[in-house]
Amino acid sequence: MPVPFSTPTTSGGTVSRPPLPPFTHETAVEKVRLAEDAWNSRDPERVSLAYTPDSRWRNRSTFLTGRASIVGFLTTKWAAEHEYRLIKELWAHSGDRIAVRFAYEWRSEAGQWFRAYGNENWQFDAEGLMAERHASINDLEITEAQRMFFWDLSGPRPADHPGLSDLGL
Repeated sequence: MPVPFSTPTTSGGTVSRPPLPPFTHETAVEKVRLAEDAWNSRDPERVSLAYTPDSRWRNRSTFLTGRASIVGFLTTKWAAEHEYRLIKELWAHSGDRIAVRFAYEWRSEAGQWFRAYGNENWQFDAEGLMAERHASINDLEITEAQRMFFWDLSGPRPADHPGLSDLGL
């Protein structure tokens, strides 16, 4: 069973977030799923702990540095993006880097549904914390009938819920 994304391990005072680089195919897939589960919690503090204290982000046209900025960004994001559900899929990996593609669905305050599509490039430090995250994202308005992501918002995507490739995304 994977180490929960929200629970770092410590050794000699060093915080570690397994799995650690260099990544194999299996550990990269595990790292992606742990990230997906954390983001689906919609808990900015929990998510921020997966990043180095000085992590650098590009999210669309927003540039952030550090955990406090990440928490602020995610707090604002999830206040506006209701019923947020995310699926991530491994695209490639090498050494301390992982590339993912993802899609998430959310509803605006006005009731409009969206599906956001994107790619992320991640670089990790030796302890498995993400030091860099570069995200490119596009939003598509969808109808409620076009939604594809259905699971209880109180937990992660169930193992039997289709992934992006299974859904033809």
